[in-house]
Amino acid sequence: GLSLDDRGFIRVGDTLQTLSHPNVFAAGDVATMVNHPRPKAGVFAVRQGNPLYENLLRLLAGKPLKSFHPQKQFLTLIDVGYGRTIACRGPFAWESSLFRRWKNHIDQKFMDRFREFPPMEAMNPEVIHSPTPSPLSSPPSSPSREEATNLSNSPPKLSAPSPIPPLPSPQFFCTGCGSKVGSNALTLAIQKVRRDFPAFGAANQNLLIGLDSPDDAAVMKVPEGEVMVHTVDFFTAMVDDPFVLAQICLKHCLSDLYAMGAQPYSVLAIVQIPYATPEKQADTLYPMLVGIQKGLLPTGTPLVGGHTTLGHQLGLGFACNGVAHPDQLLRKGGMQPGNVLILTQPIGTGTLFAADMQRLAKGRWIEAAIGHMVQSNQPASEIFQTHHACACTDITGFGLLGHLLEMVQASRVGVELDLTCWPVLSGARETVARGIVSSLQPQNLQAARAIANGTEYEGHPDFPLLFDPQTAGGLLAAVPAEQAEDCLHQLSKKGYSSAACIGRVVPEEDASQPVKIKRW
Repeated sequence: GLSLDDRGFIRVGDTLQTLSHPNVFAAGDVATMVNHPRPKAGVFAVRQGNPLYENLLRLLAGKPLKSFHPQKQFLTLIDVGYGRTIACRGPFAWESSLFRRWKNHIDQKFMDRFREFPPMEAMNPEVIHSPTPSPLSSPPSSPSREEATNLSNSPPKLSAPSPIPPLPSPQFFCTGCGSKVGSNALTLAIQKVRRDFPAFGAANQNLLIGLDSPDDAAVMKVPEGEVMVHTVDFFTAMVDDPFVLAQICLKHCLSDLYAMGAQPYSVLAIVQIPYATPEKQADTLYPMLVGIQKGLLPTGTPLVGGHTTLGHQLGLGFACNGVAHPDQLLRKGGMQPGNVLILTQPIGTGTLFAADMQRLAKGRWIEAAIGHMVQSNQPASEIFQTHHACACTDITGFGLLGHLLEMVQASRVGVELDLTCWPVLSGARETVARGIVSSLQPQNLQAARAIANGTEYEGHPDFPLLFDPQTAGGLLAAVPAEQAEDCLHQLSKKGYSSAACIGRVVPEEDASQPVKIKRW
């Protein structure tokens, strides 16, 4: 667990990193700076906000972190209850009714941020009474440092790159191109990302027209002797955090390229954000763009453009373009008898997030699932190619069996699956046992007709997971048997700790029921 002091507070260093977990930061009243111990006061919590924010950005960008040295003295205003207030700073203290008026002014100015809302009649009634609230309803603006002197754990207000002039609240929201996110919000978000991450939208030798010179479309050179691979995907948010959503969605969409043995070449984003003021729209777009930048950075792939729209839910998708040598493409139809089936990532996101929507999933289950959902499939694709994979696909909405059947039918072979050795996400067995499945599960279940001995295993606790739709799932590849052991070893070294052999390819006996469940 986290390193705690004798009072139970989290011990952090000068960079606000916890001493026990460098990737975990802590600030405010829950933390104690071991080199600069201070009493628990709101001023310290507020002043740590900007250094915490900056170091989080530096960690994401791979830059060295900055140390923070808190002030030694601070002003305390204590209301004594008979119209007067005591002001203390260091060894000095004063009592006066003027301090009472000063403190009341600070408090009331802060509370006004929670009182002054636009009139209800100026809002869209359909939005106000929507049964599904926006997953990113933002709190009021944070107070300034001076206003927050007496407040504990109040986040600092971050200055925007440029102000947005106030706009009248619409009586209703249009559809079509009238639903686009305005240029003010988009410009503000992009400016802020470029300020914090200078590499965002950086020049690419193959990019002729992109974000730096916006036009009606992006233009890129096509590599000589290579083929273009295109894919697109989009879905509404299953997590509230747009930064995490961006990484999940990008991994999901790029996986089609990796499953084909292609490398990403350019990416276009399709974004839907909830109805809000331009400032709030920019607040949603910024972490989403940072998440996209984080996911694309290791690939060297540019985000060349995209499209935005407003709606009732947060949603994100990508049109991804890749390149590959024609003779190195991986197809679904290349499986051969004797091949071993290797799955890189555990199954179970469908049932887990169905449970999460009903508030029936444990936080640690979802956290562990997200850890796999943001893990890129690029290294796995390269390892499969090195080990002469004959066929490959990514496991997504149709579930493991649905996507496996596409490979089986294209290759005209049969397969034997072993349910005792395949990886399953923590908590997925518990939620399935309670009957919690995805809304797509009944349609995916139709694939059960392809299992020759399916009736014998309908009662197996893992049987429903064969049809569980996956978001940002792993890769499934057919690898020569003699390559399987080393392939699994290399996958493990690259961080795919759950990768496992889940079956083998056999000659086709019955094209209508090419799948058998069998323990090896």
